[in-house]
Amino acid sequence: MNPERSTTEADRPLLTEIDCCDRWQVYFRLQELDIPCQCRAHRPLSVDIRTATMALQVWSIVNRVSRPHQELATWLNQCWALKSNS
Repeated sequence: MNPERSTTEADRPLLTEIDCCDRWQVYFRLQELDIPCQCRAHRPLSVDIRTATMALQVWSIVNRVSRPHQELATWLNQCWALKSNS
């Protein structure tokens, strides 16, 4: 039996393409949140996600910089509408 652990779906990093300028914006925001990451010139952003909270924060930041402004504004307005109907 091979003692090396096989790679599972959970072991694979989640990759997404982020525009070069947006990548630095994501990097600096992750730094502010104390989420371990590296962003070097001509290299992809590397993030060490250790918890579900970190995963949610990374998703939120990437979502914010990668979606069109109008789409985010519409989503926010829908959230406010739901809140006021409660």
